[in-house]
Amino acid sequence: MTFTDILYDATDGVATITINRPEALNALRTVTVTELIEAFRRADDDPTIGVAILTGAGDRAFCVGADQKELVAKLDAAGWRAIARDLRDLFATMRGAGIPIIAAVKGWCIGGGHELHCFADITVADANARFGQVGAKVGGAPIYMTRLLPKIVGEKKAREILFLCEKYTATDALNMGLINRVAPAGTVDEVAAQIAADLLAKSPTVLRILKAAIAGEDVLGDDVIPMIVESLASFFGSAEQREATTAFAEKREPDYQQFRR
Repeated sequence: MTFTDILYDATDGVATITINRPEALNALRTVTVTELIEAFRRADDDPTIGVAILTGAGDRAFCVGADQKELVAKLDAAGWRAIARDLRDLFATMRGAGIPIIAAVKGWCIGGGHELHCFADITVADANARFGQVGAKVGGAPIYMTRLLPKIVGEKKAREILFLCEKYTATDALNMGLINRVAPAGTVDEVAAQIAADLLAKSPTVLRILKAAIAGEDVLGDDVIPMIVESLASFFGSAEQREATTAFAEKREPDYQQFRR
């Protein structure tokens, strides 16, 4: 597969997967998701690869989530079902891969980008990184975080992150257990490379079994997820969802009050 939205490099046992859309702050469009799935599968199937590092091109963003122009603003019920399925496949591929995945985060890590780093095994963040979910504000729906995020930071904190859509510094994220390490500004790639080297010094069989054991509770495959996907189908394409995406495009706060009457 020839990649257009990502870069793939396999060197000395490490597969580096870079979302390469810096002009769009590495936002995810359909082809990006498809290519990420293929890249993680390629890395996992390669017997010479022991670790994958996921990062974003440039210094401004790791990933700011779904591309508003290509995905969220145009979603209808059928489109929502399709993107929910594609994201589930991506997250399941990451969670099910036998090799550890390190997220190396610089800049904004928001929305779907925040979900990506959560589904990685280890996250190291540059001191300038910023984290958060925005679905409730911009008309998205981070349904998979409802299953995984409470396991990472606890239920109360997960509700705060999902409901309030606030932004958190790298230090905030470290203190709540959302990430593993904060790297001094400008050194996140080096720190991620060192962690990868440390992992390559460990037993690949033991790492594979440990990862599978931790992921034993399937946060993506229970009966709750299909119900949530279907219950949101009528939301996409509705006046409420279009108000959210229009407000985002116009750089204003959405008016949700009209939908509470």
